This record gives sequence, structure tokens and C-alpha cells, in this order.
Amino acid sequence: MLPLALDLSGRDVLVVGMGRLGAHKTVQLLEAGARVHVISDALLVPVPEGVASVRVRPYRPGDLRGHFLVVSATANETVNDQIVAEAEEQHVLLNVVDDPARCSFYFTSVHRDGDVVVSVSSSGASPSLAQWVRRRVQELLPTGLAHVATTLREERATMHAQGLSTERDWTARVEELTRDL
Repeated sequence: MLPLALDLSGRDVLVVGMGRLGAHKTVQLLEAGARVHVISDALLVPVPEGVASVRVRPYRPGDLRGHFLVVSATANETVNDQIVAEAEEQHVLLNVVDDPARCSFYFTSVHRDGDVVVSVSSSGASPSLAQWVRRRVQELLPTGLAHVATTLREERATMHAQGLSTERDWTARVEELTRDL
């Protein structure tokens, strides 16, 4: 398992299935800036606000084309089998909800404070454990890290604009900016 932070800003992603778990994954993808499309044979819960498109119909082969990643939240093994096969053929990242063995990526438990993102994974073993660990870490973090990240981003951009390298130890500056949080 290699933890990564994916920039989903403006990327097309697909959620197949709109039940409670499909809606939850949709919200996470929207929060990450993805352009979310939904295909579901039935809308079992309200579709989260901000979804780019909704098609109320069953999944069809070819539906994954053009999507950066896909979430299958169908609870239908036959449909999941088809989606897994198509994702492998199309080289699309895939999460099959509650089936870690068939996933090429896992969702993590996330805490956000602006650009500061803390992500905890149990590698699919237990989402509840990941959430528990994330809550404990979140309780230890000071509020206001978003401002620190913004300040550091601006300082680094100024240095880049001046032709200076930002390859240095920033620990003292981080300590200074977080001292009063």
C-alpha cells in the first residue's frame, strides 16, 4: 500500500450506486474537488448537491470510459464483477465499497483544515479503526493550520518568483507560525 494524495480537482469520477454508502463516497469526492457523475438504477437516498450528472439507469459496459476513478457502491456482485473487469481493461482506479480485495485504492478517514489534510488508513481492514485513529489525531492538532499552510504557500511562491530554492529545512518557520495556535 502506497499512501498518496490525489489531486481530483476538476477530474471526472464516477459513482455507480446511490445508496447510503454511494452518497457518502460522493460527498468525499466532491470535497476533494472532483467532478462527480452518478449512475444508479435507483436513487435510494438524495443525491448530494454539486454532482455534475445523474443517470438513473443500470450500469452498462463502457460507462467507465473517460473517468479518472470509479467507485462501485452497488452491493450487486454481478454488476461489481463487470465494473472490476472494465476498470482493469480501462486502467481506471477502482474502489468497490466493502470489498477491499477488489479495490485498487481505499478511501481514508480524513480531517481537513484548509490545505492541511490528515489521512488515516487501515488498508481496508477496518474503516472504524481508521476513523478512531483519525479522531484521536484530530483532537491533538491545533486549529488554524489552514492559515499556516496559506502563509507558507505564499512565502514559498515569493521565493520561487525570486528564483530562490525552497529546498531547505522549514522546521523553525513552521514552529514559529504554529507557536500560538
